Amino acid sequence: MASNTSLGAHVFLDYIHAKFSDEAEYRWLFDLMRETVAQSSATEVHAHLSPFDGSTSPPGFAAVVLIDESHITAHCYADRGLLAIDCFTCGQTDPEHIADALHERLMERMPDIVCLRKERVNRFITEA
Repeated sequence: MASNTSLGAHVFLDYIHAKFSDEAEYRWLFDLMRETVAQSSATEVHAHLSPFDGSTSPPGFAAVVLIDESHITAHCYADRGLLAIDCFTCGQTDPEHIADALHERLMERMPDIVCLRKERVNRFITEA
């Protein structure tokens, strides 16, 4: 059987007890995502935050930072305290560094937040 290698990786983080009370809190995480990307070897190409007021979607937000190497996203159901983050990169940028930096700052700001899952999946699998 041939061995495989990957050119990218995807790190998933799933949280409970995420406390986001208003748009200023959503903006804090969005700005943190952009800051974390800027401090990495990744290159931001676009960023967008969409707050949801609960009228057509549950209260919360979706945020994306598109990077040359792929993307960093966050999706939150604020009324349920649920937050999902994914960091997908290819090339030389390790998504684990971005995920760890986001996790550390979330833990500082929200001491009750709990990460139920952190999972890394190799992407762009190739034959060796």
